[in-house]
Formats: sequence, structure tokens, C-alpha cells
Amino acid sequence: MPEEKKDECCCGGTILVFPCSGAADVGAIADQVGRKMTREGLGKMYCLAGVGGHVSGIVETTKGADEVITIDGCPIACATKAVEHIGITPKSFEVTKMGFEKGKSPVTEEAINKVFSEIKSML
Repeated sequence: MPEEKKDECCCGGTILVFPCSGAADVGAIADQVGRKMTREGLGKMYCLAGVGGHVSGIVETTKGADEVITIDGCPIACATKAVEHIGITPKSFEVTKMGFEKGKSPVTEEAINKVFSEIKSML
């Protein structure tokens, strides 16, 4: 039986995940959720700074993905805006829309697992 390939959708395409890694607690939660998604095989976390910095190889890889997911910590939506800036409309999620308040949401396993589960249920 062939091993299931991680970071691919059921159609065999590549799924890239761009979480916010901002200074706020909700950004840190988003970052940890992106890492968990990679570990769990729901996509491959990729370099948001490279997209924002217009690093050609990163931009081209992102444009070639079959699906792009952003996880923003807050309504400022830096991850989503960076990806949209290169002409891609991502599937976007926002931590503060999941019951977390910026500046008042400690980065805990419980918080990470809650956001992860909510995103997983919407994929």
C-alpha cells in the first residue's frame, strides 16, 4: 500500500500554508497551527516573509500551488494581504474569529488544538 503523501490535497496537488507569525499572541497561535498542519499532513508550511520580500523562487512556488491557505492572527490580515499581493486569493482563516482576543490569548496546546480543529473541519 503506497504511503500517503503529505502536503498534497486528495487530487495530488500541493497545499501551501502561510500562517501569521506576528508579535501578538494570536499570531503565535497561528504560527503553531501552521506547524501542526504540516506535521499532520494537511499542507506544507511555507515562507510568508519570502512572499512579502518577493523572493522569486518562493513566489513562483506559491503561484504553482494547487491550494494556498493563510492563517491570520487578527483582522489586520497580514498573511492574507501578502499572498493577495502576488495575485493569489487564498483560503483564509483568522484566529480572532475563533474566540481568541489579541493580547489576551496565551499560546497553549489547548488554544493551538482548538484553532487547528476548527480549520481542519473547514477544509
